[in-house]
Amino acid sequence: MTYQPHGNDRSDLNARATRAEVSLTCDVRQGTKPWMRIKLHDISESGFCMDWRPGLSEQHQIYIRIPGLELLVAHLRWKREGMIGCEFSSRLYPPVFDHIVRQSLLEA
Repeated sequence: MTYQPHGNDRSDLNARATRAEVSLTCDVRQGTKPWMRIKLHDISESGFCMDWRPGLSEQHQIYIRIPGLELLVAHLRWKREGMIGCEFSSRLYPPVFDHIVRQSLLEA
C-alpha cells in the first residue's frame, strides 16, 4: 500500500506538513471492532504514523481517541515495516496539534 491523497489538491500533503516526533499512547478502532491501544510515533496537522495492528484496513475509516480531545477520524494511507501512516479526514487546528505534542512530552 502506498500513500494516495484523499480529495482534490492534496497531493503530497503529508510530505509537506510539519511533523513532530511524539510518543503517545491512544485508542484506535475501525467500524465496530474493539478499541486497541496503539502508540503514535509522529504527527502533523494532516496525519500521523503509528504502530501497525492486524485487522486494520485501508477500506474503512480509523477512529482515534487521544485523551482530552474529541474523536478524530482518519484514513489509512500506507503500511511499511510494522508502521502505518494515516491522513486525518479534517486537518487539525494548529492549537490542537500543539496540545497533542505537549501531551506527548508529559507522557515521556
